[in-house]
Amino acid sequence: MQVFDLAVIGGGAAGFFGALQTAEMKPGSRVVILEKSNKLLSKVRISGGGRCNVTHACFEPGPLARHYPRGEKLLKNLFRSFQAKDTVAWFASKGVHLKVEEDGRMFPDTNSSETIIDCFLHEAQRHNITIEVSTGEVAVQPERERFTLTTQHGMTLQAHHVLVATGGHANPQFYQWLAALGHTVVPPIPSLFTLNDSQRDFRDLMGVAVPHAEVRIATTKFSETGPVLITHWGLSGPAVIKLSAWAAAYLHEAQYQCTALVSWIGPAQEEATRQLLHGHKAAHGKQRVYTNPLFSLPQRLWQKLCTLAAIEETKIWAELPQKNLNKLLEYLIRCPFQIKGKTTFKEEFVTCGGVDLKEINPETLESRRIKNLFFAGEVLNVDGETGGFNFQAAWTTSHQAARQIAAGIQRGI
Repeated sequence: MQVFDLAVIGGGAAGFFGALQTAEMKPGSRVVILEKSNKLLSKVRISGGGRCNVTHACFEPGPLARHYPRGEKLLKNLFRSFQAKDTVAWFASKGVHLKVEEDGRMFPDTNSSETIIDCFLHEAQRHNITIEVSTGEVAVQPERERFTLTTQHGMTLQAHHVLVATGGHANPQFYQWLAALGHTVVPPIPSLFTLNDSQRDFRDLMGVAVPHAEVRIATTKFSETGPVLITHWGLSGPAVIKLSAWAAAYLHEAQYQCTALVSWIGPAQEEATRQLLHGHKAAHGKQRVYTNPLFSLPQRLWQKLCTLAAIEETKIWAELPQKNLNKLLEYLIRCPFQIKGKTTFKEEFVTCGGVDLKEINPETLESRRIKNLFFAGEVLNVDGETGGFNFQAAWTTSHQAARQIAAGIQRGI
């Protein structure tokens, strides 16, 4: 029977990085990656539309950690050891250079996720890391000095350390084997999704985007600003996706039914906006309301708001009744959408939930229940906003676990 220093369960981002970091920190380590499917690094491949959003250009631990609805405290501490700038430096040391886009997302300068995958596979080969695919579910049996791992198809091996990097899954059954090992699993629920408008009053505007809007959930404190995109099913765009992450638990509890209020002009004070409208009315009385958008709004959106406010196409500002101006104001800063349901954002399904952080040593990512059992990535109850943050959490947690694992291999434990 083969005996390894480290067995990594999961051939995704966190699993590969943990394996590579261990091999780098303790050269000559015997490392195996066990992947249940026949596809390695599948999420890396599809991320960012096939470009792989590796990380985000936020290079201070505190501000970076604030992009995580779950796991902020844990990551703030870990980012002091390995954060986004360290990710950039590691890839650069392998000849992979990352570029920053206007919104802070970072991609390989080749614009291809295959660059990241090729880098990982090349490094794995260089460090003689064994990779086993199509293993199915892996049973883990802790013993006195090591673990015995058995794949679904009957392969058995032993390892002194195990790193669990199996990602997040919607089905709670997936986590049963971890519960059987004594770990509490926070029930997984979706994060990072778009909102479905049950009335679809705006579907004729699909494709219209506003660069700086505010979206909030009525009667709650959940609110986010940023670009908003109108789709044929409802609302999308960075502000909506970000909102879905922070409000994931609330929306799940509400069965994805709520009223979303959109301010098309960003965070706006009602009285200040009213004064702006009155000032425009006084200064441009002969101008037609319908055909002259304010606040740099797209023409079609402005006309839609005018229609909802019952403003006729021929009406000029000087003739606009107060009640119509009030309605226009309302639709500008509190445009209601009756949300019923959600849609996964592209292929980037992310869960909140997973292994309870209280049962993990925050310094080492080692289980408090079982010695030499470690966790990294989305299998933990850690998740971030869209924009490279979930990959950064994978790199950071697997790096930290690898430090402890490599030290254990060095000490022969």
